[in-house]
Amino acid sequence: MLTVVSDTHSRDGHRLTGRTLDAVRDAEFVVHAGDFVTESVLDAFLAEAGAFAGVTGNNDTPAVRDRLPAQRVVESEGIRLVVVHGHEHSETALSLLGRQEDADVVVFGHSHRPGVHDADGPTLLNPGSHAQPRQYRPAHAELERDGDGIVGRLVEPAGTVFERFRVET
Repeated sequence: MLTVVSDTHSRDGHRLTGRTLDAVRDAEFVVHAGDFVTESVLDAFLAEAGAFAGVTGNNDTPAVRDRLPAQRVVESEGIRLVVVHGHEHSETALSLLGRQEDADVVVFGHSHRPGVHDADGPTLLNPGSHAQPRQYRPAHAELERDGDGIVGRLVEPAGTVFERFRVET
């Protein structure tokens, strides 16, 4: 399983709880779309996750920015993802970036609004925020390879799956 999180917005810990914490610990790969805020939060994620890839967000400190890129391409379980925070990207720009990088899924955060968008090109995935959802549901995403596609779900820390989706590859 590939677990996708974003927008932790913490100063002293990963703020992972319930199913989200289990999903990070059990994942073969964890992706974070930025806004850890501090280096200690990044280190807390690294301590919980096995294989891990993150990007910086607009609220991350210089110490976090020194350790992570603003954009990256990752592959896990045959799934190719482009990861950005999203604060500098429109939906069109995200779609173009995904096509440019031949991605199956473009992962982004920033808005804290969990959702899946089938744009003109790769699927756009915002896992939401597990720790600071604002007016939206707290959430993370779980992805798995399924034959010729990818099955995914958006899940609350309490364990409620509130959206399922499939990406054809």
